[in-house]
Amino acid sequence: MTGSLAVVGLGPGDRRYLTEEAEAALAAAEALYGYGPYLDRLPSRADQTRHPSDNREERARAEAALRHAAQGGKIAIVSGGDPGVFAMAAAVCEEIERGPESWRALDVAVIPGITAMLAVAARVGAPLGHDFCALSLSDNLKPWEVIERRLDAAASVGFVIALYNPISRARPWQLASAMARLRRHLPATTPVVFGRAVGRADERVFVTTLEEAATAPADMATLLIVGARNTRLITRPGRMMSLVYTPRAAVEASA
Repeated sequence: MTGSLAVVGLGPGDRRYLTEEAEAALAAAEALYGYGPYLDRLPSRADQTRHPSDNREERARAEAALRHAAQGGKIAIVSGGDPGVFAMAAAVCEEIERGPESWRALDVAVIPGITAMLAVAARVGAPLGHDFCALSLSDNLKPWEVIERRLDAAASVGFVIALYNPISRARPWQLASAMARLRRHLPATTPVVFGRAVGRADERVFVTTLEEAATAPADMATLLIVGARNTRLITRPGRMMSLVYTPRAAVEASA
């Protein structure tokens, strides 16, 4: 019997953001694999086994789930946000490519979820209203020099930039370094949105400037959106947070 593997996006965390397709894939699975805190978001079932692992064990997690599926199991790997955005879908595809032929015969489905940059953007308005890109500041899988070149390129051509994995205990210096790099290309007053745990009880979303962003509180669960030169703020009477948006019309970016 041929097994199956679903790579399921859980969205930003709250179950109201889980799609019907994701709910169905999770309900159909006989075993769930994933980062422990992500699995903890889901109700446990007596007929469904769980296989938690650490956040930096993506390859081992993908291998274990593929082996289980190759034995005929109906397996799901859970991923925060969208599994195709800096998450488990790419790890699974990498292991399928380098693994045995039996893994390529599996029924594999990637179930989308709301990624952090979309959840955070929706909280403040429309900062992604024009062209944008997404970068991870983690240098676990790429050199910091590559990250710097990509920051230079994105800021210099006028992209709004969504930044994943901005800081961690192992690399506390990288957020400040990235903000300093962006200040070479953008005004100090450029809006920067910080968002964490959108939709959950500990949600924190605020807007600051590029000048102040380097010292703002952040961790690996935080998503930053750095505006372009034409990203704008709309202050609203009685509201603590301004609307942030990037106009749909293009403007010439200056280096």
